[in-house]
Amino acid sequence: MKLVKNAAGRLVPEKINGVKQVPFKGIGKYKPKGVKAKPSIRTCADYPENGNKIVKSLREALKKAGLKDGMTISTHHHLRNGDTLTNYLFDTIKSMGVKNIRWYPSASFPCHQHLIKYLDDGTIHHIEGSMNGPLGRYTSQGKMKGMGVLRSHGGRYQALQDGDVHVDIAVIAAPTADPFGNATGDRGPSACGLLGFALGDSEYADKVIAVTDNLVAFPCIPWQIQGNNVDYVVEIDSLGDPSKIVSGTTQVTKSPDRLLIAEYVAQFLEDSGIMKDGFSFQAGAGGTNLAFALYLKERMIKKGIKARFIRGGSTKYLVEMLEEGLTDYILDGQTFDLEGVRSMRENANHVNTSPFTSYNYHGKGNFASILDATVLGATEVDINFNANVVTHSDGYLLHGIGGWQNCLFGKCTILAIPSFRDRIPVIVDEVTTLVGPGDLIDVVITERGIAINPRRKDLLKAVKGSSLPIKPIKQIYDEVIELCGGVPAKPKVNKNKVVAAIKWVDGTVLDSVFQVEE
Repeated sequence: MKLVKNAAGRLVPEKINGVKQVPFKGIGKYKPKGVKAKPSIRTCADYPENGNKIVKSLREALKKAGLKDGMTISTHHHLRNGDTLTNYLFDTIKSMGVKNIRWYPSASFPCHQHLIKYLDDGTIHHIEGSMNGPLGRYTSQGKMKGMGVLRSHGGRYQALQDGDVHVDIAVIAAPTADPFGNATGDRGPSACGLLGFALGDSEYADKVIAVTDNLVAFPCIPWQIQGNNVDYVVEIDSLGDPSKIVSGTTQVTKSPDRLLIAEYVAQFLEDSGIMKDGFSFQAGAGGTNLAFALYLKERMIKKGIKARFIRGGSTKYLVEMLEEGLTDYILDGQTFDLEGVRSMRENANHVNTSPFTSYNYHGKGNFASILDATVLGATEVDINFNANVVTHSDGYLLHGIGGWQNCLFGKCTILAIPSFRDRIPVIVDEVTTLVGPGDLIDVVITERGIAINPRRKDLLKAVKGSSLPIKPIKQIYDEVIELCGGVPAKPKVNKNKVVAAIKWVDGTVLDSVFQVEE
């Protein structure tokens, strides 16, 4: 495997699974030419005149779609850890004797541990999508036959649009659908909120199969997926368990340190002048982020301030802000709890969005850059403000990128993180894996102090005189290293074996994940 050094100084593979790559060239430096991918022309003569596209089973739909060895199959993750359709899909593919599938999920969850046996036996060749939990560990151990690829949510749409990834068959879990293929995620027994992460798949895949456990008469209103892009509709007993949409990420932290971090974030937004009438912010799931939203809400009420919009991942806490008149809109990218699902169904100002509108870097702008503040997490941040969200300091790949990279383009990017976890520093000298360049990270807020990127002289000036504990990031690093008893050993990895590549939002290769030596 030939590795080349990119503009970030990272060694990255020249080819991924046999396909030549473009190394990261710098933020905004890579501007591809050409046209968007073009799905093949279809004719209504090939589809039922009565609009009924129902076939009796997923197996039959896959057969009609022409499933064969080496194809790319895509799925979406809006059902999160409650998804059972994906496991059923690959059970069916296995039973058909098909091999070497490239799986292109918008994300994976621990429930997909079921698929490890299909990685072992060659049914699945490799994964291009997040490799969370057990799948991440499996990949880090060098067991996957091909090289994994991690993209942001916007990067995934970009790859479809630009033709970097061609999907042969998209299988869309549709909580409600009609026989024509119109589908929505905001109602039905498996309601998950929205289906935005499947939008690009429906637009660019050769064949699209909508699978539902709530078939309704035409028309399915509202439709988030248009039936005009769907080839076959399959009805099954259940798509999964919607209660597991929550999947452990939507509980407010009880940790005193994390609560302090959340309070610092809210105070920073007020003291810096970002919190003002008509401002916007993004706060996703995770205990600290949820606590931040509550602290910010208190400050907004006290000052009589109303946001123009909140960008989600929606949760019940953001829903409360909408319903109490503290924001005009929620622009929702994925729904993190069932209150978010209810709100989307009932409130016209709770708007479902997609990676095209919110995150796609190869478009005429996107919503992420309009945000006044984005509050995110990280597994590691280094003294140059570079950040990591996919591996831990032990080198194991355990998280996906999600929309994290895309959110870095907001007007003020804040990483709200503990300075250490389990006596392992989170503030480090150099990140294990580079996922976000330091030039795009403005503020790091920890329980031990707040570091503002020196290039943001405007923010440093804005909080001058504040009671916030502003410190250089190197000072926080030194304190953490002393507290944790010194610099921990770097993970032992095989530098000759890249198990996964990190893509930047423009499709270039930002970093490599190497096999962990155990």
